[in-house]
Amino acid sequence: MATPRFLQPTGFHSELKNRINQYFKDRGTSPTGNYKLYTKAVILVASLLFLYVHLVFFTPATWLALVECVLLGGVTAAIGFNIMHDGGHGSFSKKKWLNELAGLSLNVMGANIFMWTTKHNVIHHTYTNIDGVDDDLDARPFLRLCENQKRLGIHRYQHFYFWGAYSMLYIYWIFFTDYVKYFTQKVGDIPLKKMKRSEHISFWAFKVQHFLMFVVVPIYMVGFLPWLVGFLVYGMFTGLVLSIVFQLAHTVEDAHFPVACEQTNKIEDEWAIHQLRTTANFATKNKVVSWLTGGLNFQIEHHLFPKISHVHYPEISKIIKQTCAEYKIPYIEYAKTRTAIASHISHLRYLAKAA
Repeated sequence: MATPRFLQPTGFHSELKNRINQYFKDRGTSPTGNYKLYTKAVILVASLLFLYVHLVFFTPATWLALVECVLLGGVTAAIGFNIMHDGGHGSFSKKKWLNELAGLSLNVMGANIFMWTTKHNVIHHTYTNIDGVDDDLDARPFLRLCENQKRLGIHRYQHFYFWGAYSMLYIYWIFFTDYVKYFTQKVGDIPLKKMKRSEHISFWAFKVQHFLMFVVVPIYMVGFLPWLVGFLVYGMFTGLVLSIVFQLAHTVEDAHFPVACEQTNKIEDEWAIHQLRTTANFATKNKVVSWLTGGLNFQIEHHLFPKISHVHYPEISKIIKQTCAEYKIPYIEYAKTRTAIASHISHLRYLAKAA
């Protein structure tokens, strides 16, 4: 399908950008990461290395190994949220090479930053919650995430089994969907930009590195069956955490799923208002959730200003919320994580029954 267009921007977006720019100007600070982010990055990378080395080379008792596999999955997701995500958006640092290095953490963990940049930065951030364009909405045939998608018999129970589907995201991503994108050179129906030779080399070199690090070496050190159990526990917990955080941002009861006008192929809102209608925050007062998720519980702030590091979201959220109130534009927010999860389950249950 042809990508839809948005209405011309109004004064709201301009006023919002002016206020955010003034915020950083008044404080004389950069919108990119700071010492808080870099300290967190060191802690997360050191934690991953410790857990990996202890699991693979020191073979702890079974119960402890399983606990450490869960922790390793949580740390992997946290590196994605905090380091890779900011790096991929160019907000980790003012230095380009540091952003690229942070983004490459995704490659080390088995996925690919080139594919992710097109899927996430270009498509998802532009066409959020537009079925047929936003690839994040495509969980078919297992899940129906919006009314525009065809309802299958299996979807009748999706609000029960979605936990299992989400837990397979990471494994499915690194061993299947990356290769589909690579060989078709598309994300859904949208072509990737032409890959350079260095990007082809990077794709395969990091895939081999990941296979050696997370498959070959562990099997050699602990045996096939212990590796298989450990890897499944690790990979499924990673996938569950990644899925839940991203789904709470867009597939909840209050979020919209716009459809372009058939005659004009236009969305009824300008881009900034579209982001506010399709995106939700959750648990923004919870500092532990904010720290672990890399500020992705401030999803509204991230979608409106993706080049601002997540360490600034708590402060700029006050400006955005106030501006939305003045312009009478909705600002979707759930006070707690469990409230957002309940809303997501209700959304899935509604789609399970609705024709």
